[in-house]
Amino acid sequence: MAENQERFDGILLSMAQQHKGGVLEFLDTIFSFMARKTDFFIGAGEEKAKKTVMETFEKWNQESKQIHQQQEKLKIEKEKKHQERLAAKKREEEEYIKKMKDEPAIVEITDEEAEKMKEEQRKKQQQELNNGDKTNEENKLDDDQPAVKDNDDEDDPNKLKPNSGNGCDLPNYSWTQTLDEIELKVPVRLGIKLKSRDVVVNFQKKHLQVGVKGHPFIIDGDLYNEIKLEDCFWVIQDAVMIVITMTKHNKMDWWNKLITTDPELNTRKINPESSKLSDLDGETRSMVEKMMYDQRQKEMGLPTSEQQQKQEMLKKFMAQHPEMDFSKCKFG
Repeated sequence: MAENQERFDGILLSMAQQHKGGVLEFLDTIFSFMARKTDFFIGAGEEKAKKTVMETFEKWNQESKQIHQQQEKLKIEKEKKHQERLAAKKREEEEYIKKMKDEPAIVEITDEEAEKMKEEQRKKQQQELNNGDKTNEENKLDDDQPAVKDNDDEDDPNKLKPNSGNGCDLPNYSWTQTLDEIELKVPVRLGIKLKSRDVVVNFQKKHLQVGVKGHPFIIDGDLYNEIKLEDCFWVIQDAVMIVITMTKHNKMDWWNKLITTDPELNTRKINPESSKLSDLDGETRSMVEKMMYDQRQKEMGLPTSEQQQKQEMLKKFMAQHPEMDFSKCKFG
């Protein structure tokens, strides 16, 4: 039932976008069509037409409430998981900070110990120089040998390898991604404790600005792809870090960079395990599973799900029309 209704979504969405007056104007067009091109209003009588409209309204009114309740539930679950991840990371950072504080920051040494350390440092530097000369000689001998490429970089030697979160660690920020969202961490190195009123984060569909009031933006550029503005938010972590979560508009796409001017990632090296299917909503999960199935089929030289569906439809049609000759037909 849902699939039959959704097959018209593209047409209806295109129609709705052309109505500047919004829903009311769109409904007016629908009823205008029914009045001019059908016998809806006069075929079964006025009362019957009104009853049909109200019954349809009540049906989809209830359905709308359930849909919005489900969306709200998914949003709450997503926020809960996000807060749990933040709490876990915060605990790790607090443990690290505590460990650093417990260690003595300054250790007093005698003049003799200081001189001994200097001598050891000089010996180490001399050894590194000697090793460097030896390496240069070995490299000269190897010039005549054929170069062996690293398999990891053979496909895209100029692209970066993704970090453990399928994103990238850059000098001013780092980010990770799943098929659903982007998590961006922006450390603020101004020697101040951040408060919400100090932070400036401006979300646009394909542009992002992040910074602190009174200072140049740390990030100010076009995003690799569009984001859903209503599902984006930011928090301050440990008074020195801006943590931003952005939901992708296209949940079937791995970003190869955050900002269009960033160095490019090698998306072939992305580990999809970091984006668990169980974390996705039902519709997105179905799309991802279909995409993964089609990819496996292509790799094995087998038909994709759509091609299989077309073949089944063709077989049924041929069975229903045995009198037709399909021997000279070619099907893609």
